[in-house]
Amino acid sequence: MEEIIGCHVSFRKDTGLLGSLEEALSYGANTFMFYTGAPQNTIRFPIQVNQTLLAYEKMKEKGISLNNIIVHAPYIINLANKKNQEFGVRFLKEELNRVENLGISKLVLHPGSHVGVGSEEGIKNIIDSLNQVLSTPTSVKICLETMAGKGSEIGKTFEEIKAIIKGCIKEEQIMVCLDTCHIHDAGYDLKDIDHLLDTFDQTIGLSKLACIHINDSKNEPFSHKDRHENIGYGYIGFETLLPFLYHEKLKGIPKILETPYVMDNKNSYPPYLFEIAMLKEKKFSKTLLEDIKKHYRKD
Repeated sequence: MEEIIGCHVSFRKDTGLLGSLEEALSYGANTFMFYTGAPQNTIRFPIQVNQTLLAYEKMKEKGISLNNIIVHAPYIINLANKKNQEFGVRFLKEELNRVENLGISKLVLHPGSHVGVGSEEGIKNIIDSLNQVLSTPTSVKICLETMAGKGSEIGKTFEEIKAIIKGCIKEEQIMVCLDTCHIHDAGYDLKDIDHLLDTFDQTIGLSKLACIHINDSKNEPFSHKDRHENIGYGYIGFETLLPFLYHEKLKGIPKILETPYVMDNKNSYPPYLFEIAMLKEKKFSKTLLEDIKKHYRKD
């Protein structure tokens, strides 16, 4: 079975899901992730039904499963903050409805930041908010993302994620998105993947793992900074990240790259075409960044 490897792509008003798919295909991806609108605001445009149906046809033609496509919830939702709970619950419900209308089954969500009330109280707020959200039936699974622990972020340990899941009335609706940069920055050792997956399995359960964000990190373990780096150019390294794509226990789970664009003077270029090819070849390229610049300069 071909590995499911993709990346973050755009989702535009005029091209919708079809445009996202075509961008992903241009990178050699067979899955992708996107925001349905800018992650920093509430502006959302109507779903283009025709573009969605055309995307379905093209996905079928290319052998891409809709079940492997991921939507990322906007950053402005903070369910851990009681002051913003009403807005967060309402907007997350709206986002779930948009995701469902697109026919997609997975929505990745940052658990939230407690902003001073403490992790225990923040977790209670998240649970309360999710229970309100899930009081409205939905076919979409909410995938809690593992976090780096930046500021007052919740979700920096598997135990915190577990506590949220166990507190939800509709536990079956909550899944997990594992982010390699985040767990590295939170202090987990990624070099022993078997031990890491065993720890995850014993704490949360591998059956709850819905997708993986494959990112290197600009910082050392326990930095709690959440700064992504291109594959093989950070503190995690290519040889450590590669097993997350090919480990037997992770077969069939979508892997998504969220690595930074490559800067060249005032221009920035997407790295995904070259990073995905490198990961498929299973061989690190020391010239990756320069190859990306040359490719896009030429085009």
